[in-house]
Amino acid sequence: MNLRLVVRLLGFLLLAIGLFMAVPALFSWYYGGPDLVAILASSALTMAAGGLLAAFSRSQGELQLRDSFLVVALGWLLASACGALPFILSGAIPSFSDAFFESVSGFTTTGASILVRVEDLPHGLLFWRSLTHWLGGMGIIVLSVAILPLAGVGGTQLYKAEIPGPTLDKIAPRIRQTATTLWQVYILLTAVETLLLLAARMNLHEALCHSFATMATGGFSTRTASIAGFNSLFVEAVVVIFMFLAGMNFTLHYHFLRGRTSVFWKSEEFRLYLGIVVAFTAILAADNLAAGILPAGGALRHSLFQVVSIITTTGFATADFGLWPAAARFVLLFLMFVGGCAGSTGGSIKVVRVLIILKQGMVELRKLLHPRAVIPVRIDGRSVPQDVVVNVLGFLFLYIGILFLSTLALTLMRIDILTAFSAVAASLGNIGPGLGAVGPAANFQHLPLAGKWLLSFCMLAGRLEIYTIIVLFTRDFWK
Repeated sequence: MNLRLVVRLLGFLLLAIGLFMAVPALFSWYYGGPDLVAILASSALTMAAGGLLAAFSRSQGELQLRDSFLVVALGWLLASACGALPFILSGAIPSFSDAFFESVSGFTTTGASILVRVEDLPHGLLFWRSLTHWLGGMGIIVLSVAILPLAGVGGTQLYKAEIPGPTLDKIAPRIRQTATTLWQVYILLTAVETLLLLAARMNLHEALCHSFATMATGGFSTRTASIAGFNSLFVEAVVVIFMFLAGMNFTLHYHFLRGRTSVFWKSEEFRLYLGIVVAFTAILAADNLAAGILPAGGALRHSLFQVVSIITTTGFATADFGLWPAAARFVLLFLMFVGGCAGSTGGSIKVVRVLIILKQGMVELRKLLHPRAVIPVRIDGRSVPQDVVVNVLGFLFLYIGILFLSTLALTLMRIDILTAFSAVAASLGNIGPGLGAVGPAANFQHLPLAGKWLLSFCMLAGRLEIYTIIVLFTRDFWK
């Protein structure tokens, strides 16, 4: 293992994070906030640490896959730790555990918060929370591959280590080109949403914060009531549309912008994604209407918003769905395990894995009738390699295992089963709000310290799709 090269890459990563950390200082200065010095000091400390690591760990050579896993895991951990500095130094969140939880939640685009009243934070810190979403949404390592000169060494390995999903679509022959192109699409969609939110009479600060959170499928808002705090149908419509777009495979957006207008409907994953949204929106609206919770128009409006918010793992809210009927809450809990499409900024299991599992199940049923038949799993007319199917089944096993063990651990901390299960599901799926005592009208502040650290681990494991984190705990990795 080339540890010197690993340390050098981590140094460049911290330099990039430190530079971005200085951006919120502009809003602190403009609004005259008390957090200006804390943000600038945090940026300086992060860049100093990154500079020292990069300067004193000069190393040449090729970055191997094992090194890449370590860079990715430690990169996200260090980014989250440094991201907590503005909260601590400003005194807004004096506890390191709470500040780390908030920072991890931001970078992993989870959106779970320990803040009781979001509006109490100065404008600079509110912007930093949303900016961590935006950086983590497309991936801070993918960002490194796109903008850091040194990341050209072993860029492919870093890309694969951070996005170990069942598909890895390359837009261009060079990984750096692919990463740059994905970020360009990401920036374009963010800019368009920002302009639309400005048209909805949000100020620039609120428009940017919500655009960052939407496109990253993060869910941090500048208001405690989330999107409901704006009480605007136009704002909800804009956010729903861009949450849905963020939950789609970004390579489809790229090909659409290049003129291939039929690319969406040709994707089986997209058709399943759209079908789930339409079907479960109808179920929720009918259930809320039948229970008398919401009127006809409100039932459709809030049901659509919450279905898109949960399946894309964004976590924005326009209503307290914890008060909805049991069937509606069960549907939302189920959607927490679906997630967005592969290649999106959404988390959880992902639609493509659900599609592969469903098709593999149908293959097994057909083999009962035709034992000697060779029946491949096909998606978009192409056979899915058997090792990919095994990878998906292994991922599902690990996902359920972490879900079970983490829920058990929280219940041993005297947390009720609904709160414990939904908190783990929301953290592992990078969703944010759960049910029970961590619902959309509540927060994670009341959880015990050990519970917050456990959920922080779940957020990181979920964002890095399980394998990248779990592999570090195997004996073979350190041989």
